[in-house]
Order: sequence, then C-alpha cells, then structure tokens
Amino acid sequence: MIIIPARLASTRFPNKVLADIGGLPMVVRTAKRVQHLDDVVVACDDEKIIATCEEYNIKAMLTSTTHKSGTDRIHECANILKLDDDEIIVNVQADEPFIEPDVVNSLMLKLKKLQKDKSDFIMGSCYNAINNESAQDPNLVKVVLDEHSNAIYFSRSLVPYNRSGNATYFGHIGIYGFSKKSLSEFCSLSDAPIEDIEGLEQLRAIYHNKQIAMVKVASTGFGIDTQEDLKRAVEIFL
Repeated sequence: MIIIPARLASTRFPNKVLADIGGLPMVVRTAKRVQHLDDVVVACDDEKIIATCEEYNIKAMLTSTTHKSGTDRIHECANILKLDDDEIIVNVQADEPFIEPDVVNSLMLKLKKLQKDKSDFIMGSCYNAINNESAQDPNLVKVVLDEHSNAIYFSRSLVPYNRSGNATYFGHIGIYGFSKKSLSEFCSLSDAPIEDIEGLEQLRAIYHNKQIAMVKVASTGFGIDTQEDLKRAVEIFL
C-alpha cells in the first residue's frame, strides 16, 4: 500500500499540499503519479484535504493534527486500516508531484527482497547521484552510505567534507518504505537529538542503530519545499 501523509497546517509553507500545479492540487497530482502501482490513501490532518481528494476520487483518511512527522501519520493510518505486520507500506510525500513511478517500484521490490531474505531492516529509502552545486543546497538532503548501501548518515550540510577533492555526493529522495511491523517499531523509538537538530526524522533510526536500506535510482523529480520550487513546478506545465 502507498500512504501519502499530507499536512495542511505546515509552518513553513501553509496550504502547500493544495497548491495548484498544472490544474491539479499538489497532493492529487502526487497520488495520480503512483495510483497505478498499488492501493493509495492520503492520510491528512484537515477536512479540506479530504474534500479535495474525494473530488478527484482519491481515497483519504483523517488523522490526528498533533503528529510530529509524516511517518507517525502513516502509522496511525496503517493502524486504522488494520494492515498485517508483513504488509509493505510506502510513504510518498505529498509534496513530490514529480516522483517517478519507477522509483516507487524499485523501493517496493527492494523491501520485498529484504523480507524474503529475512534481512534485518527498519526502513528503506532511495538516493541518486548529484553534482557539487546541488549538494550545496540545504533543502536537498545528502546521504552517506556504507559498503552494503545502508545509510550511515543524512544531513542538510555538505557531507562528506571534500578534503581530498574526490568526493561523490548522493541526494536523498524523500520516499520511505516499511513493513507494518517495522513501521510500528520505528514509531516506538524515542526521539533523537540529531533528528531535531537536522529536521530529518530518518535520523531517529540511525541514532538507535537501526538499518536503513538504500536503493540507487535515476530520478529528475524534485520536492516542493519553497515558493521557488512551486514556481518551477508550475512553469513545467505552462
């Protein structure tokens, strides 16, 4: 199942998920990008999002207004739906209207393989290679990997520090996958100091020494984090 957490009361960009992109609200455009892959439900905090999704025949569910993160929101949704522990759940961010279906599918396949191999993981996510200029952007999260393509660290800063002059940078793509069981485990972990410092909830898993399996993908999509991003997105449909 694909669950899209959507929060209307965003502090940085209020009502962002309902912004018009080429004639469709952002959250609807995101849902339509992936709805052919699996069942899709939007987990949201406001009836305005429910009404908007229903207008476009997108299933939506009202969740708490007090969740700290999108992962906590999809966990509530998964519990309401009474999903089995082995169910694969992919968290697609509502502000990713250009997410490529191949990226989502690659993550799904990775998670199914991890389950089949009985590998120890708490979550999976995706990354791609980025250039030095893009790596300077604090809105583009960087990830450092170990030899098994598991995440060592995520940061808004430029990591690794390029002392040798030979650094390669990987950009994190804001999509996450869990089993229902591992999702519950993640949400039961205590908050981590580094999570709040960087503003990156996945660092909670790193802090508690939990494995995040990463999948390398080819992606040119981008999330909508700022008004400049929204302007760029709208221009694509002009």
